[in-house]
Amino acid sequence: MTNNHHRNLATFIHLSTFSRFFIPFGNFIGPIVLWAANKDKSEFVDQHGKQAINFQISVLLYAIILGTLSVPFFIFKVFRGMDIIDFNGFHKFHINIGEPSPLLYIGGGLGALAIIAFIIELALIVKASLSARDGHIYKYPLTINFLK
Repeated sequence: MTNNHHRNLATFIHLSTFSRFFIPFGNFIGPIVLWAANKDKSEFVDQHGKQAINFQISVLLYAIILGTLSVPFFIFKVFRGMDIIDFNGFHKFHINIGEPSPLLYIGGGLGALAIIAFIIELALIVKASLSARDGHIYKYPLTINFLK
């Protein structure tokens, strides 16, 4: 049975991931500090801490993969259409990008997917914190279990 204090700790572990908007890597530092300080006090807090940390590591991994996939599409498109050979001081400087290519559409689609994934991530964090507040165990979807 979990008491109110343990539910509040688990809730704050999930909500501490929002500290990334104020502190660099706060989405890792906040949950790790709260989890490490309180993991021995309750199995409930330990499970929620592991879930929050695993989810943040998984999101970072997915973001790196998505970024690795999308950046080359933009680079190939920009450098393929760029025409700076006529650079002559500031008189004849021009950039010719031309019409959009399928590479730009694919890269833009991956960027839109990243924005949608960010919104879903925020919603899942709120859902997990509400679940912790209510005393239920929450498992984030598509999470790789680095901490077991």
